[in-house]
Amino acid sequence: MKKLHVILIITIALLTGCATQPPLPLSQHPVAQLTVAEVQADPAQFKGREVRWGGTIVKVDNQPSQTWIEIAGQPLWDNGEPQAKSSSHGRFIASFAGFADPMVYSSGRLLTVVGQVTDVTTRPIGEYNYTFPVITVGGAHLWPIEQETSVSDDRVPLWWYYETWPFYPRRHRYPHPFYLH
Repeated sequence: MKKLHVILIITIALLTGCATQPPLPLSQHPVAQLTVAEVQADPAQFKGREVRWGGTIVKVDNQPSQTWIEIAGQPLWDNGEPQAKSSSHGRFIASFAGFADPMVYSSGRLLTVVGQVTDVTTRPIGEYNYTFPVITVGGAHLWPIEQETSVSDDRVPLWWYYETWPFYPRRHRYPHPFYLH
């Protein structure tokens, strides 16, 4: 019996250890614990530092030799996935070499990037001029879209309600009293 408990504990430990590992593109680089606000405040001090940031894609701007993806930064879970339900802690631009398809990197998707702080740029958000840190991307992970599933009550068979009703006598389960004439 003790062996079974030990095997069970080891199995659970291994499975939970695997579940929290970041995807390969995000785990290959050293990660500095910098925030978007720190880099915005003093960009010269952090130029060249590697960061791992992520959040929700706001828009994609394809240029002749690179693509700038504007991201509303959010805190990351241990595996690198952005915490979608949390509020943004600043925006930044992820600079990809070449073309990034706006249909793939669509607005509202979650994206995590690893790269170097290379620059800052000022762009308007509405009437406000906002300072964006620019990250040259060395690794990225586009998180899959999670489909919300719901089961409506009309999919539950009617017999389930009769069989689970607590006051229904068990000895009269079959045939059901409503079917007797």
